[in-house]
Amino acid sequence: MDPAVVGSSQFGQIFKTQLPGAYAGVPEQVFASPLVYTSGDGVQYVYLATQQNNIYKINAKTGAIVLSRNLHIPFLTADLDGCVDINPHIGSTATGVIDPSTGTWYLTTKTYVDQNPSGAKGRPNGRYYFHAINVDDLSERSNFPVDLEGTVARNNPDRSFNGGIHHQRPALLHQGQFIYAGFASHCVQYNFTGWIMGWDKSTGQIVERYATEGQGVRNTVPGAGVWMSGGGLASDGAGSMFFASGNGYASQLNGIPVSGRQPPTSLEEAAVHMTINSDGSLTPVDFFMPWEKTQLDGADKDLGTSPLELLPSQFSCGDVKRIGVVTGKSGKTYWLNLDNMGGYQNGANKLDAVLQVYQNENSVYAGAGVYPLEGGYIYINVIQYPTHVFKFSCDAGVPSFTKVADSPEKNAYILGVGHGTTTSLNDQTGTGLVWTSDVEGANLRIYNAVPQNGKLTLINSFNVPGTTKFSRPVFGDGRVYMITTLGYFYGFGSPVNLPLNCSSPYDFGTVNLNATSGYKTIQCQANVDTQITGVSISGNKNFVLGNFSTFPITVTAGKTFTFQAAFTPGQVGSLSSDALLNTTTGAAGYSASTPVRLKGVGQSTSAILGLSPNTVSFDGVITGQQAGGVSQSVILLNLGNANLTITALQCSTSSETGPFTDMALSNSSATCGPFTFSKIPTGISGNSQATVNVAFDPATSGNYAAFLNIKSTGGTKVLDVVGVAGTYPTALLEFQTPNGTGWVTYDNATAFTFGDVLENTSRNLKMRLTNMASNSSTRLSVTVSKPPFGVAGIIGAQNQVDLAEGTILAPGESATATLYCSVPKSQVNVDPYSGSAQWTMNLGDPNFGKQHIQFACNAVSEQTAPLLANNTARYRYKGCFKENNPGRQLKTQIYGSSSNTNAMCIQACYNAGYGFAGTQYLTECWCGPSLPTLQVDDANCNYACGGDVNQYCGGNGIDYAGSYISLFADSNYTAPGVVVPSAPVVNPGMNGFSYLGCYTEATGMRALSVAKGLGSANSIANCTAACQGYTYAGVEYGQECYCGNTLNTGSVAALAADCSMTCAGNASEYCGAGNRLNVYTIGNLTASTSTTSVAVSTSASASASTSASVSVSATSSSASPAPTGPVTPSTIGNYSYVDCHTEPNGARALTGKTLATDDMTLDKCAATCAGFTYFGVEYARECYCGNALTAGSVTATDGRCSMVCMGDKYQICGGPVGLSLYVLNITTPSSTSISVSTSAVSSSASASQSASASSSSASSSASASSSSSSSSSSVSASASSSSSAAAPSLSSSSASASASSASAPASSSSNSFSATSSSASSSVAPSSSSSSSSASASASSSSSLVSSSAPASTSVGSSSASASYASAPSSSVSSSTMVSSSSSKASSSASVTISSTSISVSSSVAPSSSSSSSVASSSTSSSSSSSAAPSASASSTPWQYLGCANETNPRALSLAATASSTMTIQTCQAFCLSKNLPLAGLEYGRECYCGTALQSYSALGFSGCNMACAGSSKDICGGSSRLSVYNYTSYVAPQLVASVGTYKLQGCYSEPTSNGRALGAYSFTNSTGMTAEWCVSGCQLKGYAYAGMEYGSECWCDKSLNAGSTKVADSDCSMLCPGNQREYCGAGSRLALYKAT
Repeated sequence: MDPAVVGSSQFGQIFKTQLPGAYAGVPEQVFASPLVYTSGDGVQYVYLATQQNNIYKINAKTGAIVLSRNLHIPFLTADLDGCVDINPHIGSTATGVIDPSTGTWYLTTKTYVDQNPSGAKGRPNGRYYFHAINVDDLSERSNFPVDLEGTVARNNPDRSFNGGIHHQRPALLHQGQFIYAGFASHCVQYNFTGWIMGWDKSTGQIVERYATEGQGVRNTVPGAGVWMSGGGLASDGAGSMFFASGNGYASQLNGIPVSGRQPPTSLEEAAVHMTINSDGSLTPVDFFMPWEKTQLDGADKDLGTSPLELLPSQFSCGDVKRIGVVTGKSGKTYWLNLDNMGGYQNGANKLDAVLQVYQNENSVYAGAGVYPLEGGYIYINVIQYPTHVFKFSCDAGVPSFTKVADSPEKNAYILGVGHGTTTSLNDQTGTGLVWTSDVEGANLRIYNAVPQNGKLTLINSFNVPGTTKFSRPVFGDGRVYMITTLGYFYGFGSPVNLPLNCSSPYDFGTVNLNATSGYKTIQCQANVDTQITGVSISGNKNFVLGNFSTFPITVTAGKTFTFQAAFTPGQVGSLSSDALLNTTTGAAGYSASTPVRLKGVGQSTSAILGLSPNTVSFDGVITGQQAGGVSQSVILLNLGNANLTITALQCSTSSETGPFTDMALSNSSATCGPFTFSKIPTGISGNSQATVNVAFDPATSGNYAAFLNIKSTGGTKVLDVVGVAGTYPTALLEFQTPNGTGWVTYDNATAFTFGDVLENTSRNLKMRLTNMASNSSTRLSVTVSKPPFGVAGIIGAQNQVDLAEGTILAPGESATATLYCSVPKSQVNVDPYSGSAQWTMNLGDPNFGKQHIQFACNAVSEQTAPLLANNTARYRYKGCFKENNPGRQLKTQIYGSSSNTNAMCIQACYNAGYGFAGTQYLTECWCGPSLPTLQVDDANCNYACGGDVNQYCGGNGIDYAGSYISLFADSNYTAPGVVVPSAPVVNPGMNGFSYLGCYTEATGMRALSVAKGLGSANSIANCTAACQGYTYAGVEYGQECYCGNTLNTGSVAALAADCSMTCAGNASEYCGAGNRLNVYTIGNLTASTSTTSVAVSTSASASASTSASVSVSATSSSASPAPTGPVTPSTIGNYSYVDCHTEPNGARALTGKTLATDDMTLDKCAATCAGFTYFGVEYARECYCGNALTAGSVTATDGRCSMVCMGDKYQICGGPVGLSLYVLNITTPSSTSISVSTSAVSSSASASQSASASSSSASSSASASSSSSSSSSSVSASASSSSSAAAPSLSSSSASASASSASAPASSSSNSFSATSSSASSSVAPSSSSSSSSASASASSSSSLVSSSAPASTSVGSSSASASYASAPSSSVSSSTMVSSSSSKASSSASVTISSTSISVSSSVAPSSSSSSSVASSSTSSSSSSSAAPSASASSTPWQYLGCANETNPRALSLAATASSTMTIQTCQAFCLSKNLPLAGLEYGRECYCGTALQSYSALGFSGCNMACAGSSKDICGGSSRLSVYNYTSYVAPQLVASVGTYKLQGCYSEPTSNGRALGAYSFTNSTGMTAEWCVSGCQLKGYAYAGMEYGSECWCDKSLNAGSTKVADSDCSMLCPGNQREYCGAGSRLALYKAT
């Protein structure tokens, strides 16, 4: 690009091409930089890829579109939870690369697995593809595209790639046979990791899949994204790759210095050097990480907001041969030695060991501009500030970069100014240009590359509406191209030809100041008949013209014209100007002038002192933050040929004119105030320079200035140095009150609210951010700002400018942003609804942290009389109904009036006693006693009321051909056969079924296993009808119906309020909720669920009398204390500990089965490996099974097996490359004997059981008999132990002994067990007329050592009675409990004598037609020689309190969350259980968070959990940044359901690689409710024998399985079912396959 042409009026816009893509009516947006390429036909083309996944081939000269093609539908920003950085589509964001050897264009695209625009959306359905496109015809090359979904990281097998949550932003890199791309996240959301992926350019094979959160980093730790604002991965062309990464939360090197040659596996906030291996894989060999890495993480200040750039060889100095530059969001620019990058905290005082650091005023998102000529310059584009210019210098082998100039204009206030770009004309000095693209102001600005007098010189500028943020100009043959987000592509250049060819430039060499060179003859040849009208010097006056004729002069084509010019330098250095010949021609298409470039070098024979810059400024320095202070540099120049000597240095802290005091040098350093000057030279050789370091290190906050007077033999110069230091800023965030008169301070537990906003109106309120710190503080910066702009909903931000990223506030300064709540038009008397939105923000205040600011708005409508007591309308709007269907729907017309309104009509119908009121045809009011039959879409009622144009009064339909009525119903009105309920109710039962209660889903399966696909027709009537022949019917999620003959294990009674969803087919009744069922049963049977304790269950007929007794005793010679630290148990179930075993080199010791989970315990692994000879646990969370050890696995004696199990802090689960190894015991099978005899009228049963608590054997026996009309049943059990090391204790859920009366043949068996603790509960099922039951309890205890027994709690209710006791371990303890229930026709009693540490007993009795109420009592006697152990509650629960944990960033528990003003512990636990998440944490009294493990730096053992629950003042629900954490001990990990009805699991099967789908006859999706039961029932209804779930939400059916589908490992089917998080529903190209048997 010739500066003479670019700076002239003939340079301008030559085309503006509209791109035709318009997905969903939105213009094309281009974020990927254009690629300019001259193809085999000799024509230069521009290749564009867009966010709509369209690709274009465009003529580079004319802008004409030659070819275009769509690759995929785009991904929708709406699926990214408010991340609207790119909106509304995301497609091909990254800049691709063209391989000139094959003419192949490589690029990536983001889309969905389903290419139907109406197909399934959402992040789980997102996909990324890698393409190879033929540049000639835009066709896809063979082996492409490549689907990246599910790619597993080579360096961290626990990480897999999910296209929906990742974003490919950096430009691609081509190196030899391989193509590479970097990946990050969307707005640092979700569980992402940075990736570097590589492909073979011919085969498409993935050669590298490197996760920046690598080995040893849990797969729940996000971070280290590689995005660089779209800048590219860099290479030196010699086998190395370089890039920079963003913030993360593994923080492996927190405060521990590490050499750059020992890169961590977590490459967060890092500049990284990798070697490219021969197979395409990558190996990190060096890195740099800022010393304040953890602080940068907390403020979201990515290092990698700009690319790591490799400077050309002109920037080498001494032993530093290769230099890189990178600038982050903190505003710091780092210059790195690429051959020794610096590692982490390896500098003095644990600071950065880099070449140089410069602190800019604000964040930087743009790569540096680099100009290697004329000494070398670097350009840094700072948000909201001018572009800074740094000059390179090399002093005694030490490189440095000194800020010498700024651009005259500031860069845009919002994100974001583009990457710095420079050009020159054939590498000629004096022709350098700096090009800046920006989103505000002049969008394309062009400057001379070499600044003058501290400023860049602007030579031209253009407006390009919609310029894409972070973009840069791209150049072709005399052309420059700009991309936009408004659907246009721009080209700039010179549209005309030059009439004269003058063969410039002309070089006059070196000339002394104020001397004149010899004249040179300039010769120009005419390209066309030309008239020259004049010649002049354009630019500086260092050149003179002479010896030309009087103008005008005519020169015919092919002839020449000459004139003369000379060089008369008035300053030293490289100088240039243009001789401008003004011309006219008779031919079209030629310019009116021809520039001739003249250049030369001015020199001085004497020494001349120069300074660059004249002023050094330190701004925003935190007092005492960095040891030794912060530094900049200044260049002292000798601009003359003679040597220069510095004769004196003087200092003043007053002004540039003094008074000055002489400064004494010590080791080439001197101090003036808080400023220290070092490396001060005593002299400078001719035409040389020296770099002086300036450090600012004030002891206190304040404003400082120093003036350095430098005297020399080349003159005197004064250097101004100013600095401002202060404390950290303090942020105050507020929101206006709904009436706009006050302000509410931000609290992260409470949403900012707009209050009530009436329909068809808007309310605007301001959010205000203030720097509340004192005047001695630094400025407050906004480091992250993601406003709710352009998002769906009734709340939004007015723009993206106010409080944007990069906003800076001085102490005491405020800034505001306006948000609105705009409620759409609606009818009167509709129910209110709420809207919400989120603004993500982080600030430079270290105490603020990343906040997700919530906004709420309550949308209301006008309420008309008559009103209810709560001031809501009695007549509620029911909708738009079809009239004449058939006949009049409301029979009585009260009036017809041009002033008709809905309020007028409602009042008239109310006065007339009608329950329904309707308005129609603008003016008519109709009343009636019954509801019209057909409701339609509200859009059909489209007539404005005669008396109020803001209301609707009926209409003629969207097709303008019907008749429709706007209907209102009296909420208190009841007519024969018609009920308008005010609220939904629980249906008591229908079709022979009676209501049983609200129940949870079962553990790991459905509570009722037979699904009925009722969908929108679901109601109690329809479901109970569909379940005829089954014992139970259950409704769930409003639209699901299930049947079964038993309630499966884990399905237990829940709070009635939990079942809160109305039925899809009848809104007046409830149909369960998420993971909650309204359960109905035939007759009045009690739900039979499996118990988790020693229990006796009896049932009796109407005339039977039954009693049962249980006796259990246990003794132990010693009591084992609970472990105080992690141990390696000698036995786990049927497995015994072997030792710590190594993994063999390059293989696994155990290869049969694997499981990795963040709640791993030895017991979980043992259960996973049931049936295998060995199991082993490694790295605290990985479980492996096998029947033999692989060769090379040997005993480890180095103590490597020392990692605590992630699911049990008292167990050891192996270590790095070390397995805690267990082997299956060979034991004698146990036996149990039982005999039962029954009669139809009465029964009796007795049983006894004993156990020896030795580790090798145990025995038990039980017997039962029946003989008379008065029946009794008894069970007794005893246990004893003589071993000091008893067998593992039996938990309350591990054993069950029961006897029941029934008509059944006799059977026998035997069993063995040992018990030291058991628990159960006593309950009596309700009857139709019973409201209470009875219980009595007594307990006694005696011991010669320690004994205690006391009732801990006794409760009696309508359906249960329970008692519990707590006692210290002793050699002998006894207690007894009596539970009885009596009725007119049936009775039952149970007596229990138990010896243990804690016992309760369960007994259930079927309900009878009547029951008498009695009173519960308890008595206790005890003797003790020591204090009692803490008491325990009798209401046994699988939820265990773990302790108080600290909140972190990101959140300690982050997988699900809810908040409520009625929050209780049980509410939170139920919510987390509905998400199948075992950890529940309560915070701030009202917030609930769920997860599988505490994340980040969160740990138990903190104080501060002291806030009462919002819904239960007697309970604690965490505190301020403190979580009360509970663990669900009965948690069952997701699994493939073994069977669904008659359909059996066949395993996990792959999709065929060709010839269609595995199952292709029929399919449907359910992105919120898909389960195995849902899928199978759907296929069963269609008569298909095969059913398979894929991608979590898809169901496929067929009569046969495609032969190309093969069985793969079950672990491949790893996507959770959205309808039941306890089930797996296949995965990408993987089917969980079921077949009818």
